[in-house]
Amino acid sequence: MSPPFVAVAGAAGGLGQLVALALVKRGVAVKAFVRPNTDSSRTEKLRNAGVTVTPIDLAAVPALTKELTGAICVVSTLQGLRDVIHTAQGNLLEASVAAQVPKFIPSDFSLDFTKTQVGSNRNLDLRREFHTTLTKSGISWTSILNGGFMDLLVGDSPMINHKGRKVTYIGSSTQLLDFTTMVDTAAYTAAVAADPTPTPNFLRIASATVSIEDIAQAHTNVEGVKYKPNWIGTVGSTELMIRGLRFFGGENDVFPAWQGMQYMVNMFSGAGKLDPIDNDRYPDVQWTKIEDFFRENKHNK
Repeated sequence: MSPPFVAVAGAAGGLGQLVALALVKRGVAVKAFVRPNTDSSRTEKLRNAGVTVTPIDLAAVPALTKELTGAICVVSTLQGLRDVIHTAQGNLLEASVAAQVPKFIPSDFSLDFTKTQVGSNRNLDLRREFHTTLTKSGISWTSILNGGFMDLLVGDSPMINHKGRKVTYIGSSTQLLDFTTMVDTAAYTAAVAADPTPTPNFLRIASATVSIEDIAQAHTNVEGVKYKPNWIGTVGSTELMIRGLRFFGGENDVFPAWQGMQYMVNMFSGAGKLDPIDNDRYPDVQWTKIEDFFRENKHNK
């Protein structure tokens, strides 16, 4: 009989790979689901770490069920629109139930969509809708909410203008925002997946809870030059802009411009704020301070 393992769907993606590798660090056997014909270069690090890489069609529920037999948890890191979050992830859930997997972690990894208004964020709505199916399935599940990914604040970030040394925001510069690095999110997800005890339906985490003023100060400290908050409008005016931009399309795009603006509205209105924060549940998980993160990624801008 093969040893118990955790299955990670979407393991060729950035977060999926990190979750799989974090599980390996915990001494957990991992089976990584990737799309058929995935380039081997995208899974080389996983194979080198001892992960079992399994190309599989997520539409093939019987094959999925067979591959999931013996799993102690299924972690979904699938990203996309309705065809992915509902259909593909729904097939994964169906197979998990059929294989009698004890725990399922859906691909939420987001703001707190349990508190946001329906219609205010298309991608969050898709996750909320999937939870109807998830709850009806009867499987034990845990959703991990991590606010925004801190990684989006480096490189080509719409919030940070390094040339102008400005940090863009709407609403108030003192509104607290939750950010978690992908590495920290993966480490916590691995801890939940490997936890043999029952886990809550929702766990909320944040590497850092900061305001725009805090972010500007962190960049000032790291770069040695003054960064300033840059106000571009109210939450209400941004909502009006979203309606206008959405009129011209983008419904079939995973992340059109107006989708990013919807996240801004949810964050700066406080609607998607995480509370309470469950960082202390697994004491071995270390949390990245935002200034340290900027310093580590100083050359990625």
